[in-house]
Order: sequence, then structure tokens, then C-alpha cells
Amino acid sequence: MIHEMRLHNSPFKLIKNGTKTIELRLNDEKRKLIKVGDIIRFTNRVTLEELDAEVINLYSYPSFEELYKHFDKVSMGYKEDEEANPDDMEQYYTKENQEKYGVLAIEIKKV
Repeated sequence: MIHEMRLHNSPFKLIKNGTKTIELRLNDEKRKLIKVGDIIRFTNRVTLEELDAEVINLYSYPSFEELYKHFDKVSMGYKEDEEANPDDMEQYYTKENQEKYGVLAIEIKKV
């Protein structure tokens, strides 16, 4: 199955440059349909460039803090010397929503 996902310029560039893990809140019904082996077609909202990635694995966590304990920060798009702070995600996803919906880590491979 192919899923469509539109991204802002920055996360799109990260995936294009080799980010292997993306994280999402779980409340979106479309994202709950994603399965291992599916293809996600990412579209850059600014340039409309597209790239496809296969879903290698899915991991569900109750919070970004728990997710960050289990994943290599470089695979999530952070630089080696950059701090991976789960509190940064609160600008996008409140703690209340994280607790209510959980967080999904999707391991991907560009195809």
C-alpha cells in the first residue's frame, strides 16, 4: 500500500539526506493504517518534490522521551554533536496529546 505524507521543507530534506526514523503522534487515522512493507510517498510542501520510502519497522511509545531512549539520534536526523531533546517536540505535540495518543516511530528506507 502507498501512503501519501506531505512534509515541510526541513523534515523532507532530512529524509532525503538519509534520516532513517521519523516520529509521529498516533492520533491521525491515516497513520494508524501504516504497516511494515508499505511505501510512504513524501511530498515537500514547498518544492512539491517527491520521494518514496519503504516502512521497515514500526514502534509505538507512550511519549517522545521513551522513543528517544530507544533510537539512535543520528537515524532520526540529529547531528552527532546535537542534543536530541524530547521536550523540543512539545512545540508540535503537547504532553497531553502524547499521553492520549502515543508516539509512533517509523523506520524507513528510501527506495
